[in-house]
Amino acid sequence: MRLEAKKAPGLAQAILYPAGAIFATLVIASVLVTLAGASPFDVFYLVLKGAAGSQFAIIETLTRATPLIFTGLAVAVAFRAKLWNIGAEAQLYVGGVVTVVLGTGTLQLPAAILMPVIIACVLLGGALLLLGPAFLKIRFGVDEVVTTLLLNFIVLLFVSMLLEGVLKDPMGLGWPQSKRVIAEAQLPRLITGKRLHFGFVLALAAAFITWFIMKKSVLGYEMRAVGHNPEAAGFAGIPVRKVLIKTALLSGGLAALAGYSEVAGLKGNLTLDLSPGFGYTGIVVAMLAMLNPLGVVASAIFIAGIFVGADAMSRATGVPSYIAQVMVATALLTMVTAIMLSRYRIRWR
Repeated sequence: MRLEAKKAPGLAQAILYPAGAIFATLVIASVLVTLAGASPFDVFYLVLKGAAGSQFAIIETLTRATPLIFTGLAVAVAFRAKLWNIGAEAQLYVGGVVTVVLGTGTLQLPAAILMPVIIACVLLGGALLLLGPAFLKIRFGVDEVVTTLLLNFIVLLFVSMLLEGVLKDPMGLGWPQSKRVIAEAQLPRLITGKRLHFGFVLALAAAFITWFIMKKSVLGYEMRAVGHNPEAAGFAGIPVRKVLIKTALLSGGLAALAGYSEVAGLKGNLTLDLSPGFGYTGIVVAMLAMLNPLGVVASAIFIAGIFVGADAMSRATGVPSYIAQVMVATALLTMVTAIMLSRYRIRWR
């Protein structure tokens, strides 16, 4: 058996392959639900109802999707240039640390000035964190999968140290948490009394800007060229190393915005459980979107809907909510297979 490259898939195939991956995911999930003693149709209906069956459900889905859009964009940007950023979780926490360092009263500025300053510093913090693995890859050929993955654990331990030390809230009754960000640094709620905040609008704007960069700018063309064939790109005069550095800066900054939106928009302070795995789930989001920044928005909402709907479904049927994680993991595997089949045909000898 060997793989033979095919022509670029047309619009119909570009839609058919992801749809097939989602269908295969539902089939596999149906088998697991049946083994759990429930009806797949009832379970999927309850998941859908729990994710979009009411205003509350829709708001919760969009709230959960907000950090996933940022991490999905970060992964999509990096993977497009074949910079395998597995460290979006670390960059997210760096964004959260920068937010509480600057947003808990260190800077006494009006909200119109304070917010842009914090966002700029958050972008810089996430960008610099990924710059290290990118430099090691370019200069010494170190595998960035290993360095970015290990940084997740290093940063989490570093955050734990900060929350037990200099960032610990003296009024927190001993809990490892930071002070709350001041009102001028908080993102406003889109609907009064609801959890959905302005971070969702910021995520949509980031998706559009990222799409414009990747599709309409010189940098986006260079990123695609480097991702397809770095040797050929270098031969054509594209500065491969500079492109990878720029890609790392953009990807790290986008992931850090996820931490900013969670702290400044939803939770108000930094804790060790700020992220239940948003950085890792961003990989699934990006792959389901076929690395398309606008597709990341739909993919993030879809994944968020699965998690939110699974929680509601579990309470009604008794089927463990972990089925959502199985579906997300299966979706990643089926989507990778779909991408392979869209680019290659299998030849048997």
